[in-house]
Amino acid sequence: MALQDVCKWQAPDTQETSPHLPQAGDWAVPRGWDPQAFLQTHGPRLAHGTTTLAFRFRHGVIAAADTRSSCGNYVACPASRKVIPVHQHLLGTTSGTSADCVTWYRVLQRELRLRALREGQLPSVAGAAKLLSVMMSRYRGLDLCVATALCGWDRSGPALFYVYSDGTCLQGDIFSVGSGSPYAYGVLDGGYHYDMSTQEAYALARRAVAHATRRDAYSGGSVDLFHVRETGWEYVSCHDAWVLYSELQKLPGPEKEQEEEATPDRAGGGREPSVGLAPGDLKVPTERL
Repeated sequence: MALQDVCKWQAPDTQETSPHLPQAGDWAVPRGWDPQAFLQTHGPRLAHGTTTLAFRFRHGVIAAADTRSSCGNYVACPASRKVIPVHQHLLGTTSGTSADCVTWYRVLQRELRLRALREGQLPSVAGAAKLLSVMMSRYRGLDLCVATALCGWDRSGPALFYVYSDGTCLQGDIFSVGSGSPYAYGVLDGGYHYDMSTQEAYALARRAVAHATRRDAYSGGSVDLFHVRETGWEYVSCHDAWVLYSELQKLPGPEKEQEEEATPDRAGGGREPSVGLAPGDLKVPTERL
């Protein structure tokens, strides 16, 4: 009689799971262990965009941004906060992947708090920007996407720095980041000057973001406006982008005013101004040669 008939023994099935570890060359790697290769194979990269801006002037630093978070053709959140406070005298605009931006701002808040406890005072805006750029530069090439403008006021006065996830760190007076930045730069370049008043700065920032949301499909929602003063940052206002753009269209622009001034008054017998000639150049000859 066979052994399997007496002991009810059966040969193990090699197709079933086994509690023993497989041999060295039999490891099965699950799908998704390489995120970048998994996304390239199983789906397209999701496009995202935003409009953020910041500029420095005599009375501090202005930071403004839209509130639409997009993921391809899908509006993930219409009321997200893209200006993140770091401490009382420092905040930053965020552009890129939302999760990366929020994570790295939490890391920056922790590191600045630790340095304040060790040294007894907060680092300067330049020091915070350099610290953030050094920390993120270690992850260069790993699909990290963070583009931010750090706005603050320290012992040297108002300061503005642009930091990118590849380690770039730049100082300047005007920065706009995101898919709507070309439209915002067009408005900022035409209306910015360092000695502007506070209300002029507010109006310029709102107008730049509102026009960008009109032309950029990935930007929209509302317009958040922040002001960093010597006493700390202040949340100024939040306006609906579409309503703000509609109100701006009703206001007479500088181009329209110039056209009205240059248009001759036909009813009053006015005449068109000469092009390329000064008033003194128009002389009537008194005698014929």
